[in-house]
Amino acid sequence: MIDPRRLRVLRALAEHGTVTAAAQALYLSPSAASQQLAALETEVGHALLERRGRTVRLTPTGAVLADHAARIAAQLEQAEADMAASSAGLAGEVTIAAFASAITEVVAPTVAALRTRAPQVRIRVKDAEGHASRRLLIDGAVDIALAVEHRDTLGQYGEQLLRKPLYAEPFDLVLPADHPLVSAPEVALTDLKADPWVTPWPGNPVHDVVLRACEEVGFQPRAECLADDSRAVCALVSAGSGVAMVPRSALHGIAFGGAVIRPVSGSRPTRRVFTAVRSGSEGHPLVQLALRGLGDQAAGLSS
Repeated sequence: MIDPRRLRVLRALAEHGTVTAAAQALYLSPSAASQQLAALETEVGHALLERRGRTVRLTPTGAVLADHAARIAAQLEQAEADMAASSAGLAGEVTIAAFASAITEVVAPTVAALRTRAPQVRIRVKDAEGHASRRLLIDGAVDIALAVEHRDTLGQYGEQLLRKPLYAEPFDLVLPADHPLVSAPEVALTDLKADPWVTPWPGNPVHDVVLRACEEVGFQPRAECLADDSRAVCALVSAGSGVAMVPRSALHGIAFGGAVIRPVSGSRPTRRVFTAVRSGSEGHPLVQLALRGLGDQAAGLSS
């Protein structure tokens, strides 16, 4: 009989590409991961890996088994969810990964609300951006991930994850107080094509939205300062380093000083946030409880 724990190591190898990375994701030593894979090959009676010097890759048989491993993992998640649903009270732990402004505006209020509604449930939170949160989810380090939908997320991870829209919010422009357009009720992106910009680093989903919005109206923003933290972005704008476009919820609670906020005229760029869980775990009562709490808070944010 195939040991599901060894299948998990094979699946991690397929996801991460190297034994070392797979071992790190599973909190194993590389030698322990290699031993698990060797034992799995013995169990199934087939070569699952091609070893080339210090590197390995899956054989065609290994790739087939890794694909089955993903579906088996979903079935095990479903079994755990069904057993939890059949038990009585709600007690236990749920771990959520989310980016900073989602933690501030949605996750933290959810934690506060559940402390009253379900005091026996502990919510743990990990600050993680985009791809990192989904990787934590795939690796089993968290139960729910909040992430921003952008071109790199479409179709990613296939049937391993179930995604559901959580909320959508517009982007607003942040301008220095002495900018010639601060008196306008709304500002067109095309009017800012000659300005220097403050943007997040490439790879940040917000950077992708800003870049795409500017490209759609005919220019590429000249990024002179790079910062992922929204407070840092607004501070740089206040200092006269450039203009910026920031998701509306990320602006809450920021003291602007030498900066002003203006809506984007015309078609406004939008950040769409979704929740993701591992396939099979969606029926777990603790996961359902946390998802409902997140949905309630997100509805308040949208209104």
